[in-house]
Amino acid sequence: MSEDRDPVESVLDGQAWTDFCRALERAGSVILENSAQDPLERAEGLRYLSRMTRLGLERYVEYADPLAPVLYRPVHETQKYGVDNPDSYYEWAALRGDCEYRIRGHRGSVHYLGIGTYYGDYGREGRSGCGGYLEADELEIREDGSFEIHLSQDPKPGNWLPMDPETTALIVRQNYLDRENEEIARLSIEILDRDEAPPPLEAAGFAQALQSAGAHVLGTLEIFLKWGQRWAEHPNELREHDVDVKQAAHGDPNIFFYMGYWQLAEGEALLVQADPPQCDYWNFELCNHWLESLDYRYQRVALNKHEAEYDEDGSFTLVISEEDPGVPNWIRTAGHRRGGMGLRWVKAESHPKPRTRVVSLRELREKGVPEKI
Repeated sequence: MSEDRDPVESVLDGQAWTDFCRALERAGSVILENSAQDPLERAEGLRYLSRMTRLGLERYVEYADPLAPVLYRPVHETQKYGVDNPDSYYEWAALRGDCEYRIRGHRGSVHYLGIGTYYGDYGREGRSGCGGYLEADELEIREDGSFEIHLSQDPKPGNWLPMDPETTALIVRQNYLDRENEEIARLSIEILDRDEAPPPLEAAGFAQALQSAGAHVLGTLEIFLKWGQRWAEHPNELREHDVDVKQAAHGDPNIFFYMGYWQLAEGEALLVQADPPQCDYWNFELCNHWLESLDYRYQRVALNKHEAEYDEDGSFTLVISEEDPGVPNWIRTAGHRRGGMGLRWVKAESHPKPRTRVVSLRELREKGVPEKI
């Protein structure tokens, strides 16, 4: 939408919608220009675009009012981006830095609970990062498991989550170690500065929301394409992820990432070996070309600290291939030949670098997993 165009008029004559559709069309061109002539990769790319469109509309149209905040799930089994964690339960809410909010919740039994306030956004210029962060073990929790957190710029007694003057969002991350036997924390949020009901939809605000949704789709797509392109310069390696880049993408400040881009020919396997540090949690996952986690509902495409089998010296070796090599810690590529991958150390005392090597499946079946890479 042109800066000199009246937003109300753009709704009346439909230009706001036309501009939104053109942003999606540009995003579609980016998908086609940055993927191989591979039916699966192209189909996943266009599905990724549809998912980012849904996410953008949820974030900027449906749940965008910081004066009427709602905690919802922007990332889940069918909506993914940015090397999302298969073990994570993500929630998001719109905030405004000059307001005050309260979170009410029940702790549950999930292994990790982290709650952060963030400023900035994908697809927009300016500063972007984390304004405040709390973990479950920092909270005052009642005997029945319930708790409250106050969100504001000024300090408050009890559980207080700081906000930045430019705060725009709340992000909650809950990580399972054992999804079958852990219960997530149940949370809700309310604003403390406003009692009346939200006003009806305003045409000018809706025009801006559509524009922001389109910018978010393009911005998200471009950011994570650059990540993958950079990692693909060193295929089948895991390298330290830039801390500033992670924070600008609204990452968890407790996570240390090793990221990479895997690429295997038929009959090949990738070995990933590491000596895990003392840490609260770790996991490894495979993604597709678009940095979406592979479909963990139906295939084992990730492993964590609880699930992995370890060698006598405490190290582990992960085996990544399409076919089952008959060894522990097999992670399936699920019909893919390339994509992103990531190893997270969470609250780790050190950050040992993982080792990688490509081997033939035949060699692996004949000789087994090597003790050291």
